[in-house]
Amino acid sequence: MSAVPPARAMILAAGFGTRLGPITERRPKPMLPVCGSPLVRWAVRWLAHHGIEDIAINLHHLGEQIEAELGDGSALGVRIRYSPEHGQILGTGGGLRQARPLFDPGDGAPIVVVNGKILLELDLHAVLAAHWAHGGEATMVLRPDPEGRWGRPLRLDADARLVELVGERSPVVREPLGGPLMFTGVHVLEPRFLDRIPPEGEQCVVRTAYRAAAAEGRVFGFVSERYWWEHSTPERYRQGVWNVLDGGIDLPHAEHALRGVHPEAIVEDGAELVPPVWIGAGARVGAGARVGPHVQLGERATVARGVSLRQVVVWEGVAVREDAEDAVLVGDDVRG
Repeated sequence: MSAVPPARAMILAAGFGTRLGPITERRPKPMLPVCGSPLVRWAVRWLAHHGIEDIAINLHHLGEQIEAELGDGSALGVRIRYSPEHGQILGTGGGLRQARPLFDPGDGAPIVVVNGKILLELDLHAVLAAHWAHGGEATMVLRPDPEGRWGRPLRLDADARLVELVGERSPVVREPLGGPLMFTGVHVLEPRFLDRIPPEGEQCVVRTAYRAAAAEGRVFGFVSERYWWEHSTPERYRQGVWNVLDGGIDLPHAEHALRGVHPEAIVEDGAELVPPVWIGAGARVGAGARVGPHVQLGERATVARGVSLRQVVVWEGVAVREDAEDAVLVGDDVRG
C-alpha cells in the first residue's frame, strides 16, 4: 500500500468579525496582531512548523490585507493560494467547498483545517497520527468544556468516536465517556468528507457534513488541554495578548521574541517600563511615560511624554497622546 501524501491545509479567514466592533473596520479578524504577528501569520507558521507546505486561505471582509501580508507564502516557506468569496460569505462548509480545487488534487491527502482567529499549542503530528489510526472521515480537535460555556457540548465514546453533536446522538456508537467537550476550530478531513457539503450557497460544515458523518459513526475526536485561545471580542483579544506576554506558552513557531523591547525601539530617559511588555521596531516611548504591565506597542507607534498605559494593545504607527487602560488603540481615536 502506498504512503499517504503529505497533508495540505486550509485557513478559514473570511468572517466579518462583528463582535470586535470598530476594530474590524480597520482590519479583518485574522489580521489582529499578537506580539508583532497577525493571527493568520501565526496560523501559517504553525502549519509550516509541522511540515505542511500547501495552504489555501479563503477571503472576504478586507481580504486584500491578508493577501498583502502573506503573499504567495514563499517568505514563510510555504505555498499559499487564495479563495476570494465575493458577495455572499459561504460559511465554513461553503468556503471549503469552493476552495477544494486549491488543496485537493485527487491524491487522497488529508486536509488540515484551522480557523484564522486562534492561537494554540498543539502537536499536529499527534493529531494526524490519531486520524490515520481511527480510519474515519474526520477528526475534530476538542477541549474539555465542563461548564458548557461554548454552547451545546460534544461528546466522545471510549474509542474517541463522536457520540453527540449539536444536541444529536448518533445511533451507531456507544454511550459517551467523560465530560462535555468543545470544538477548537481545528480538524483533519479526508477528501471524501467534503462530498457531504451541499453544492450551493452558504453552508455550515458542522450542521451539514459533520452531522451526516457523525450519524454514521465516521467522526472521531482528539482531546487536547494545551493552550488554545480565540480572539473574537475586544476583551478576548486583549486577554490573548496578555496570555502570550505572561509566558508559559510553548510557541516554537514564533518568528521573534514575544516579550521585551526591540533593539530599534527608542525608550527616552525617564520613561518607565513595567513588564511584561512587547515593544516593536521603530516604536518610541516618551520621557516620563509609564508603559505596562501588559502592553503591546506596535512598530512605529509612539507614546507621548507622561502618558500612562496599562493593559493596552497599540497597533503599528498609532500615536498615543493620553492615558489608556484595558483598551485596543487602532488609530484616529478608535479603540476597542
